[in-house]
Order: sequence, then structure tokens, then C-alpha cells
Amino acid sequence: MKLLSQFLLLISLLTGIGLIQLLKLGDLKNVSNDLSAEEVTQQTQITSLRLELVKQMPRVGFRNMLANWVFLDFIQYFGDFAARDLTGYSLSPQFFDAIIDFDPRFFGAYLYLTNTVSIYAGQPQESVRLMEKGLNRISPKSPPNSYFVWRYKGTDEMLFLGDNQAAQQSFQTAADWAQKSPDEDAELTARLSQQTADFLATDPNSKPALINGWMSVLGRAIDDNVRQRAINEIEALGGEILFAENGQVTVRYNRNE
Repeated sequence: MKLLSQFLLLISLLTGIGLIQLLKLGDLKNVSNDLSAEEVTQQTQITSLRLELVKQMPRVGFRNMLANWVFLDFIQYFGDFAARDLTGYSLSPQFFDAIIDFDPRFFGAYLYLTNTVSIYAGQPQESVRLMEKGLNRISPKSPPNSYFVWRYKGTDEMLFLGDNQAAQQSFQTAADWAQKSPDEDAELTARLSQQTADFLATDPNSKPALINGWMSVLGRAIDDNVRQRAINEIEALGGEILFAENGQVTVRYNRNE
């Protein structure tokens, strides 16, 4: 009976969230344009309370489902640009925390939320903290590509926190994890991560390391603003972005400068 009541409560909550999401999807671009700054702020407060409520839900057997729902809610929160222009992205760490709490192996969450928390919310220290929280519960082989999380962490530490010693350790761990991974692209990532770790160990202000870091940001950018910032930073360091016909993005620069 207890499990049944928990399940019904969960379904009730998710149904409520689902209805909110359907309403947002129906007119995502216009809903916030019709609201005042005060009303949008109230919406943001309600979203924050909803996230706190979700985190208190029963989790046995429902962790992945809850993580998926929170992630969908985040996508809609992020995409409501009119509202974000008024209130910013301050709830991004709260979304990230809830998802990692439910499912630390949800690789897509790291891909989307690290840049959002670091750049849009301006809280790279929170991004690093939440990645550390997730990394404590994942392994080199689970989820696939988990070594990228260490690269994301190292990038934030190097570019936004200026903690190159921590960044060097993160990139070294990324290389070590990639070497243990069965993923077909792991060998290349291991080599690039090892190069960055070596650069940071010998020259904390290494141009190749910084360009590598911004290439990592570019590779996981989810909108044009972050993508353009990464390109600008790479070009400021003397790099030239090259776009191949197959969609591959590389960078060319003078390593001797």
C-alpha cells in the first residue's frame, strides 16, 4: 500500500508537471511576452519550489523518470528567452542538482547544464561542485563517454576559476578514464586530454591548453551566444576555426607563438 500510494503521488506530480510543459510547448515564445516582470519572477519562484518538491519525492524505481522530467522542465526554462531576459538563469544549478541527484549517469545533463551554469548563470564554482557530485557516482565505463565529464570539469576550472592545478588533475583523469573506455572515440579523447594535462603541468598559461578548453566549450554549446563566445576566445588566442563538409570542427594555430 505504501509503494502504491507513493506511485500515485508520483504520477500526480508528473501529470501536473506534464500539463505545465504542454502549455509551455504550445506557446513558449509568447507566454512570457504577455507577463510582467513581477509575474515572471513569481513563475520562477514557483519553479524553484517545484524543484524542491520533486527532490523530496519517493525514488525507488523512479529515479530515471524523475531525472527525465526535470531535464525536460529545464529545456523549457532555458528556452523561454523572454523570461530569462527578465530573471536570468539563476535556477540552472537547482535543475542540475536535482538531475544529478536522481541520475548521475544522465550524460546529456552534463552536456547541456555545465555551460548553462558556468556561463549563463555565472556560477562556474557550482558547475564544478555538481560535476564532482556526479563523478563520485559514475565510473569509466558507465555511462558511456563519462570521461567527458572530467574534461568539462577541467575546462571550467581552467577557463572560469583559474585553478589550473585542479584542471590538470581533471584532464589527467579524463585521459585515464578514456583509456579504459570501450567507446570508439575514446582513444582520440584520451590523447587530447593527456596533451592538455601535460601542457598545464609544464605551463599553466599554455595557449594550446586554453584553445583546447574553448574548443570543449564550443563542442557542447547549445546556443549561438555561447558558440560565438567560444569562437571569439579561440580567435583572440590566435586560433582559426575550420568547418569541414562533414560537420567536423577543428582549429588551426601557430604552436610556436
